[in-house]
Amino acid sequence: MNDRQLTVITTNENSEIIPIMERALLSVREELRDDPYILEAVKVLQVGGYRSSIGSFWNAVVDDLRNKILFRSISLFNKSIDLTREIKTYEDFQNYVNDDHLIEGAYKIGVIGWEASKVLKHAKETRHIFSGHPKSSDPSIIKVLAMMDDCIKYVLNAEYPAQIIDVKQYVANLAEQSFDRNVVSIESALGDLPEIYKNELANRLYTSYLHPQSTSILRSNIEFVAPILWRVLPKTIKVQIARRVDQEIQKGNSEITQTAFSFIELVQNQGYLSVVSRRYQTEPLVHALTKAFDDFPRENEAVKALVPYASLIPEELMAEYVLSLTKTYVGRMGSSARYSRTDFYADGAALYIPEMFKSFDDHAANHFIDGIKNSELLIRRIKEPAKLRRLRVLANIVFEKISESFHNKQFIESLCDETRDEEFFQLIRN
Repeated sequence: MNDRQLTVITTNENSEIIPIMERALLSVREELRDDPYILEAVKVLQVGGYRSSIGSFWNAVVDDLRNKILFRSISLFNKSIDLTREIKTYEDFQNYVNDDHLIEGAYKIGVIGWEASKVLKHAKETRHIFSGHPKSSDPSIIKVLAMMDDCIKYVLNAEYPAQIIDVKQYVANLAEQSFDRNVVSIESALGDLPEIYKNELANRLYTSYLHPQSTSILRSNIEFVAPILWRVLPKTIKVQIARRVDQEIQKGNSEITQTAFSFIELVQNQGYLSVVSRRYQTEPLVHALTKAFDDFPRENEAVKALVPYASLIPEELMAEYVLSLTKTYVGRMGSSARYSRTDFYADGAALYIPEMFKSFDDHAANHFIDGIKNSELLIRRIKEPAKLRRLRVLANIVFEKISESFHNKQFIESLCDETRDEEFFQLIRN
């Protein structure tokens, strides 16, 4: 502490208060230790002016909160609080923002936390009762020091918050080749955003990505930034963005609609798509896989396109989807002039299908069983040991996913056990 501060404290005649005050003031941020409000509070406290001390110390808190709000984002403060006019300057705070609005706004934009907002409201009431009403009872030194301790802990010892990015300017920067694609920089800029700004930025990124006049630079930078932002988005915003896809479907522009789905896949937000959107996207893909049967390059392409939607297949497509995956994985027997093998299947698709089966539940398992029983072609093919072994790979995955109460467990168990082939084929016929 500087000489001015030491003089103020050591002239105190009450030796019991001196150590407490020293410890308290040493907890204040260094740049505030010669703050006139704080020094005034100390002076009057030493001569028993407890009421005035409370008032002066609260003024220091109000002053610090105003400056922190101006530093963090005055525009966000205006969006967060319902005021009679827009706040632009420090003087506007003095003229138009009361203490309740100040605390509420500071909390909403992330200057203080939830706990601090509750404690500060109590400190404000302490100031209101004992400094604003002379006829109230005299506050004790314990009351004064407790109020000061709370204010120091939650405001005067707290560092300035990070500045909030200007969302409009940030999106504009994304259109520039010079945009800094540094993960640490992006996480720092986006991670601390209040929810209202996260919502605005997420919607701006989505809109910009879909806009037909967006440049390749802008889309490329959005593809880099959006997944980072999505990691810190609350569920409500993720759902809201996903439901915007329905609006594009209704407009009828297939190119923009597919771009919307590309964005949703980019941020791995498919789980929040509506039933309409899921069906719109997956129905052509499932039909394409069915039509590609035994055409290995096309099967590879169709299965890869379905991977992001493996756990999102609508009920009306489930039977076709499961059977097509099963037949694709099993493949066919054949011969080749170039290769000595006789066991053929879509190699690329075979890499994805086991993982896709891991999203199965009892319902999908029933479709798996029904598909085997009702497909004469599949039954003929799995009579070959090589093809039965491939089907068994899928059955083992299904067996791990079904519940204890699954009613067709015997069928799956017999298929998984290579010593029970006869029983398995008997169950197919039943």
